[in-house]
Amino acid sequence: MMETDPRSVMSLAQKMEISEVVARILVSRGYDEETATDFLKPTLRKFLPDPFSLKDMDKAVSTTLNAIQQHEKIAIFGDYDVDGATSSSILRRYLYSIGIKARLYIPDRLEEGYGPNIGAMESLSSEGVSLLLMVDCGTLAFEPLQAAADLGLKVVVLDHHLSDTKLPKASAIVNPNRVDETLSHNYLAELCAAGVSFLFVVALQKKLRESGFFEGKDEPDLMQLLDLVALGTVCDVMPLKALNRAFVSQGLKLIKSRSNPGMAALMDVAGVTTHPTAYHLGFVVGPRVNAGGRVGESWLGSKLLTTENRFKVKEYASRLHQLNLERQALEKNIIEDASAFIEENGLHKRPILLVSSNEWHPGVIGIVASRLKERFHKPSLVVSYMLGDDGKGSGRSIPGVSLGDVMHKAVAAGHLIQGGGHAMAAGFSVARAKFDAFYDFICELCDKDVASFVPSLNLDGHLALGGVTEALASSIATLEPFGQGNPSPKFALGPVDVMSAVVFGEDHLRLILKDAQGLTLKAVMFRGLSGPCGEFLLTCPKTIYVAGALKLDIYMNRQTVSFIIEDVTVGA
Repeated sequence: MMETDPRSVMSLAQKMEISEVVARILVSRGYDEETATDFLKPTLRKFLPDPFSLKDMDKAVSTTLNAIQQHEKIAIFGDYDVDGATSSSILRRYLYSIGIKARLYIPDRLEEGYGPNIGAMESLSSEGVSLLLMVDCGTLAFEPLQAAADLGLKVVVLDHHLSDTKLPKASAIVNPNRVDETLSHNYLAELCAAGVSFLFVVALQKKLRESGFFEGKDEPDLMQLLDLVALGTVCDVMPLKALNRAFVSQGLKLIKSRSNPGMAALMDVAGVTTHPTAYHLGFVVGPRVNAGGRVGESWLGSKLLTTENRFKVKEYASRLHQLNLERQALEKNIIEDASAFIEENGLHKRPILLVSSNEWHPGVIGIVASRLKERFHKPSLVVSYMLGDDGKGSGRSIPGVSLGDVMHKAVAAGHLIQGGGHAMAAGFSVARAKFDAFYDFICELCDKDVASFVPSLNLDGHLALGGVTEALASSIATLEPFGQGNPSPKFALGPVDVMSAVVFGEDHLRLILKDAQGLTLKAVMFRGLSGPCGEFLLTCPKTIYVAGALKLDIYMNRQTVSFIIEDVTVGA
């Protein structure tokens, strides 16, 4: 637990009129009286930059404005994950609101792979498309974008993935993570593609207004797109600070109003009955939007988030829910196979985990990589050779190891066919013949950084069971949204005894904790049986301390508090 200056805590609590616990958490996370207000009440007015401060934004807008004025056919090409689905939906919904029906193109994961491809460029050109808005991909698509240029297709890229020193040929590439970008605000580098796409429509609306496009008619309300920006930001695990925090805070208010029929239908089919939070976006809505691109129809997520047809949204939501169940079954089997292989072959002793199979579905390897990272506390990469000798890979990382940088170095060294990403996640293609050399290369590259990593759970304080109250949970909830860059406050709780423990779902635990005074508290440990704590809790004979977060549930205007366990220890 981080030490905090008591005087700073008391001063902040009094001046902000917040609880001492919340003040202590804010101080420990580096906030003071000046910055705490913007954190607790983030606004777009404070953090939204001039979108034209990004390189090529002027070119992107002028190219699009000209296409609109000339009544050219416009298409949107998006990635098949949540960020791609939300980014493409932002553009489609905006263009539709100004009278333009844009063609949607989401590549099929199995048949086309990740990102732009020459065949897609040829197909779109043959349909008469003259402007292609490419979202959440394209920054490294040299050959497909050259093919598009040769076909006379204008391409505007709206992306956030790390770039090379060179850029592909395009009318404009708007990307805060371009090597040559000089940002007006550092937090712009932490935008996902949905955030970049929102800045693009802000800029486009400004130029449309100046051109007289809206004379005699109402301008679209751009705030109505923030639910999509929030979903993309959370699901792409972007830091919830500054502009991103404002996006998600405002977006959650919109989601609560159920203004997007598709998102509302997904929450209904998933059984969400409480007020939506960032947790629901990341772990309930997001996985279902993703499911179409992983194991089914890649376009489903974007279509769901775009359509206003109430019958269609129910159909799409039901289909995505079913696909998500299929995804979970695939994922479970692969995780078991991969974990056993890692243990049996001693890979857990290497600095990075890299596993492959001819039978693993490429649509779920990213989730598997995430689970392996959580289980072994090491960067984890998973490769599927199901489609041939050019394997499709996905990776998830730990703090201190930027997989995006690793991929760029591996490509430059000739170990990968292609690769890219950002600090915590990456995608790549590796030939079967280069697999072992690639593994040796990344192990040597990251050995020191991984060796210095120590898994830890930062705690914000210690609570006795009697201190867990609705008032405390409500005050902590003022720090939402929680996520990357703003984790849910964690506490040590105890001493307690395990009064009961039962398994629910695949490997979750539901418990009742009891202290020496006879007070009880409901607790849950998600995926508890996947680690060493689960079996211990089921047969726990001793007084223990648990660590985790408070959870405030609101249902039918009734509040209850539970505890989400993340770790366990015996004794003080």
